[in-house]
Amino acid sequence: MANLKLTNVAKAYGDVTVLKDINLEINEGELVVFVGPSGCGKSTLLRMIAGLERITDGTLAIDDVKMNDVPPAQRGIAMVFQSYALYPHMTVRDNMAFALNIAKMPKAEIEKAVNDAAAKLQLTEYLDRLPKALSGGQRQRVAIGRAIVRDPKIYLFDEPLSNLDAALRVATRIEIAQLKEAMPESTMVYVTHDQVEAMTLASRIVVLANKGIAQVGTPLELYEKPENEFVAQFIGSPAMNLIAGEVIETGAETVVALEGGGVARSKVPTVASDLGTHVNIGVRPEDLVVTDGTPLYQAKVEITEALGEVTLLYFEKGTRSEAVIAKLPGIHATAKGETVSLTAPAEKVHIFADGQSLLYR
Repeated sequence: MANLKLTNVAKAYGDVTVLKDINLEINEGELVVFVGPSGCGKSTLLRMIAGLERITDGTLAIDDVKMNDVPPAQRGIAMVFQSYALYPHMTVRDNMAFALNIAKMPKAEIEKAVNDAAAKLQLTEYLDRLPKALSGGQRQRVAIGRAIVRDPKIYLFDEPLSNLDAALRVATRIEIAQLKEAMPESTMVYVTHDQVEAMTLASRIVVLANKGIAQVGTPLELYEKPENEFVAQFIGSPAMNLIAGEVIETGAETVVALEGGGVARSKVPTVASDLGTHVNIGVRPEDLVVTDGTPLYQAKVEITEALGEVTLLYFEKGTRSEAVIAKLPGIHATAKGETVSLTAPAEKVHIFADGQSLLYR
């Protein structure tokens, strides 16, 4: 398989810059997921890797060979699109073998490649069916199989599960994870807007925002140590709470006086010059707990959502802070209208100044 390197890559349409200063190295055997809000350039970046979009500036290299001007068919990549794009008049076998037949591979080699891919994807019993006789998940597996038979250096997935219903998304996501385990040396780049897919599938996640890369890291690195407010709120559901405050004590443990009278303690270290700095503290809804002591946050519950295993409590919005959400284990449906006091462990409290985490300055 192959490694992929993007150096100072940019994309513009006339005077409109879509992506700039993209520097990223994807190692052999990784499954790297691109995530970000709609319009951030995820699919555009994937299409530049595939050769379907020209690179405005910078260098794309596969196995240290510059690919900027290499045609898509010669890059050693295979792409699975959002739509299945299967030929409706061809059987599953013929759909999977189509590219190999065009390349005039020997018949025996084509048959072996198709049978091997079908076995990996549990499609063997469907090889003689037409696409109309398959479920959505099975059709997507055929599209993946069509990529596998080509034995590419790099697999590209452009939101392959977005056309499936919720149950099929879960099942097919698990199948893709199992496929990656069965092909440990395969390099895969996967685009999605679904952070659950990103968190469960990725070796590393690339979060795109503001025409560039906001952060790159393993799923747990992005969840536990976001470098900025955007990543902190994009990764995790519900999003991380941000509460405005002011630094009143510095040192190995930082104390922040919060809007509304709460006090937060954080393990993020600060220095004396940080005293009086206006910051946002970040705490995830699942890290908030009810307390009888000095609260980090105290407000009236406006809405409750009892989900069975957890209850979401929605609080009133502050003057400078967004509305706070707490995710408490168990059922707390009677909390609506009550004033609840919450706190969080100091090691779970993040501090952001001007949108950036003080942990990484």
